[in-house]
Amino acid sequence: MVAARITVNGKEAPISPAAPHTTVLDFLRERGLTGTKEGCAEGECGACSALVARPGVNKPTDWVAVNACLVPVASLDGQEIITSEGLATAGEPGRPPTLHPVQEEMAVRGGSQCGYCTPGFICSMAAEYYRPGRCAQADAADSADSADAEHGPNGFDLHALSGNLCRCTGYRPIRDAAFAVGTPTDEDPLAQRREQSPPAPASTEYTQDDSSFLRKSTLAETLQLLRERPDAVVVAGSTDYGVEVNIRSRRADCVVAIDRLPELRELRVESGFIEVGAALTLTEIERRLDGDVPLLAELFPQFASRLIRNGATLGGNLGTGSPIGDSPPVLLALEASLVLADADGEREVPLAEYFTGYRESVRRPGELIRSVRIPLPLSPVVAFHKIAKRRFDDISSVAVAFALDIEDGIVRKARIGLGGVAATPIRALATELALEGKPWAAETVEAAARVLRGEGTPMDDHRASSLYRSAMLGQSLLKLHAQTPEAVSS
Repeated sequence: MVAARITVNGKEAPISPAAPHTTVLDFLRERGLTGTKEGCAEGECGACSALVARPGVNKPTDWVAVNACLVPVASLDGQEIITSEGLATAGEPGRPPTLHPVQEEMAVRGGSQCGYCTPGFICSMAAEYYRPGRCAQADAADSADSADAEHGPNGFDLHALSGNLCRCTGYRPIRDAAFAVGTPTDEDPLAQRREQSPPAPASTEYTQDDSSFLRKSTLAETLQLLRERPDAVVVAGSTDYGVEVNIRSRRADCVVAIDRLPELRELRVESGFIEVGAALTLTEIERRLDGDVPLLAELFPQFASRLIRNGATLGGNLGTGSPIGDSPPVLLALEASLVLADADGEREVPLAEYFTGYRESVRRPGELIRSVRIPLPLSPVVAFHKIAKRRFDDISSVAVAFALDIEDGIVRKARIGLGGVAATPIRALATELALEGKPWAAETVEAAARVLRGEGTPMDDHRASSLYRSAMLGQSLLKLHAQTPEAVSS
């Protein structure tokens, strides 16, 4: 087995003697790359942002910004990473380096004061700078008509900076810098790097002090390993486990990575369903589907931040069994099912039958979520309402997903998924019955909203009271009706 190594700013470095739980953030700082900062250790502030070479959607390689505070450095065995220090170009001997265009714009437009958050902003901004298709039109940088509040005239999507927080500069000069960056030149080495494939996933067996980080090459090998080590912690993007490591000092004896398994990274559209691999990141799913599943398209911008979506997976969000995860209500409304796999074979389980209790499911020891299947055709009337204290990058108090078939003004089919109102994500079965076969009219919706307020067993906590949660359920249905004409599909 080849010793675990990582390429940082173009130079190879051994991962040893770092412990298997060591994060990329700590690994970098121990080697003097202190531009990468720790702010929250939970993936919420972006001070630790760094760039990783990942399989591309439109090019062989994408430069993807990730929260270095959450990612185990062993998970990047054989991979490439760029920090804020690696973006600048070395100058002649005795002369300072040449700033990267993103760094230059941040400097000249006053985008930095104390500078603590600046390197993280720089890396997230650089990921969007190199995003293929950002300036799809030749004149995009000069066209004021292409801009809106969240997209610059240069095609820059401000959501690329969500998850990056600044306490002193204010966001206007940072936005100005983002909207001023041009297009990478043909000589730009990081732009050229996109035309080559990223490093192939390494088969990793990294052990220090009786703790191991393991990655197998195939799903079959992984499932056999999990049969032998049912106590192992399974990680993909590590956006949940990384918080446990940092905040609760969790130290697993064995961690098994599944994020690069090719069998878990497929996206297929069949005649009767769409199948999404459990290890595809939310960003990859979003860009590959490109709006073809409208309800998922509503979910993605409200799911944490771009930094988190660059690592988080549907398999991970479902595997934790959290009652306040954002994807389960949407997938329940879509009538999704899960393909579960172990060393003996596979089985398909409807998501509505998957959760059995608080953070509990039908998944057996040694069993993985291989993929999510969404049946076709899709319902035409959909909505995802996330009620939270902040518009973005927050945990929901209540999440409601709707998928309705309305023909000639009659609700022919209703599927409603709920989160945050019970020990598990649930379907609003009574409300679905109250709608189906009835006119999509104010009287029907008001009666169904009263039923929806009684669904689940909402509780009081620091995010919301049970009464508030119940009220928001009913309001969500009223809002959907107000935004959906009664004559829809008539």
